[in-house]
Amino acid sequence: MTFIATLILAFGMSMDAFAAALGKGASLHRPNFKEALRTGLIFGVIEMLTPLIGWAIGLAASRYIMAWDHWVAFGLLTVLGGRMMMEGFRQTADEPCEAPQRHGFMVLALTAVATSLDALAVGVGLAFLQVNIILTAVTIGAATTVMATTGVMVGRFIGPVMGKWAEVLGGVVLISIGCTILFEHLGWFS
Repeated sequence: MTFIATLILAFGMSMDAFAAALGKGASLHRPNFKEALRTGLIFGVIEMLTPLIGWAIGLAASRYIMAWDHWVAFGLLTVLGGRMMMEGFRQTADEPCEAPQRHGFMVLALTAVATSLDALAVGVGLAFLQVNIILTAVTIGAATTVMATTGVMVGRFIGPVMGKWAEVLGGVVLISIGCTILFEHLGWFS
């Protein structure tokens, strides 16, 4: 696999992380670059580790992983998205829109795991190709770090415009990503 093909794969794998980070950034109160980078690094490290794990699992378990990864991603993203939507709807018009300064590590890690399960399956597939898995995983992690950091910073500008609806939109985005992953694996978008 050429380096250009690896870059295309890496940025393709990071698009769902970008969308999730956009929603996360929009639901925060003016996230700064440090918070965006923290989010990007959490997403990037997890996205880097999942193809390594998939590659290590290899052929023996590939059919089991690929049979369930879309359901796990769908479930996690739906639960996380639903939680975000409920928080957004809980705020009444009388309440001041008190957005958090940062998301907890576990919320970000679970979101990152849910959006990186496709990288796990890709890692299984890469086990059968002549690739430098370390370089590929690091490239995927770096691309995801850049995309997720950018997503949070773009979300910073969307959040104040949308107010309390930013968290609802973030939840809708996560649920949409989960549905897309599920529908693609079920062949509904073929």
